[in-house]
Amino acid sequence: MSSLEIKHLFGLHGVSKSDLRQILDTAKQFRAVLDRPVKKVPSLRGMTVVNLFFENSTRTRTSFELAEKRLSADVVNFTTSNSSVQKGETLVDTLRNIESMKIDIVVVRHKGTGVPKFLAEHSNAIVVNAGDGAHEHPTQALLDMLTIEEKLGTLENKKITIVGDIRHSRVARSNIWGMTTMGASVTLCGPNTLIPRNKELLGNVTWESNVERAVQDADAIIALRLQKERMDDALLPSMREYRNFFGVTDKVLSQAKDSTLIMHPGPINRGVELDSDVADGTHSVILDQVTNGVAVRMSVLFLLSGGRFNA
Repeated sequence: MSSLEIKHLFGLHGVSKSDLRQILDTAKQFRAVLDRPVKKVPSLRGMTVVNLFFENSTRTRTSFELAEKRLSADVVNFTTSNSSVQKGETLVDTLRNIESMKIDIVVVRHKGTGVPKFLAEHSNAIVVNAGDGAHEHPTQALLDMLTIEEKLGTLENKKITIVGDIRHSRVARSNIWGMTTMGASVTLCGPNTLIPRNKELLGNVTWESNVERAVQDADAIIALRLQKERMDDALLPSMREYRNFFGVTDKVLSQAKDSTLIMHPGPINRGVELDSDVADGTHSVILDQVTNGVAVRMSVLFLLSGGRFNA
C-alpha cells in the first residue's frame, strides 16, 4: 500500500515533505514510462475515475484524462454543460448519483473554494483537486516542481520568482506551499491591485514591486496568466500597462541568470505576461511542464489509490 500520509489531494498547504518527495519521485518513474514505445501500464486497471469539471479547462482535463488512460483506468468525463446541474441538481446529489455507479476516484474542478474537501466529506471516493476557486491547484504546482527538479536537480536553496496575478492565482498558492516545503525560496511580484489583501497568510515569501529586481538571481521565473475572467472591477488600467511594468520581456530576462528557467501554467497571453521571444526561447521549459503534468497526475492517482511503482 501507499505510504502517503494524505488520503485525498485538496492542496499542498500542510502536505509533508515526505509525501511531496514520494509524489515527485514516483512521477519521475512515470515520466520514463511516457518515453517508452508502449506508454501504458496496468496500475489502475479495474478502477473507475470520474473527471468532474464544473469549470472549463481543456488543458487540465485532457492531462488528467491522459494520465488515467495511461494507468489503464476506466474514465468518465462529466461537465456541467450537459448535466443535471443545469436543471437544479445539488452538488451532493450529483456526486451521490455518480458514486452509485461505483466510481473509485473523483477529480474535481470548481469555481468554489473548498469544494473538493466538501465532496470528500460526502463521499467514499478518493478526491483530487484539479483547481478550486482562488484556493489551490496542487497538480499544477507539482508539475512545476518536477520540471525544476528535472532541469536543476533540486528545489533546495533555489530562488523561484512568481510574477503576475497573485491575488486570483490558485497556482501561485500551491507553488508557494509546495516549493517552500521543499526548501526553495519564493519571491512574488505583481501590481498592487493584484496582491492578496491577506498576503501575510502566504507565509515566508519575499515581496518585490519591481520585476527586474524580482528576477535577479532567480533560478526559475513563473509568469502567471492574467485571469481576465475574474477581473470585473477594473483591477488593471490596460493589458499594455501591465506588459510594460510586469511582462517578462528580453530586457527583464537579461537581469536574470543565464540558466534561469521560464515557466507558465498556460494558456499564455502572448505579448502580455510573456513576450513570444521569451516564451519560445532557450530558457523556456513550458512544453516540458505539459509533459510532466501527465506524469505528475499519474503519480498522484496511483499513490492515492494505494499503489507501489512496479511498472
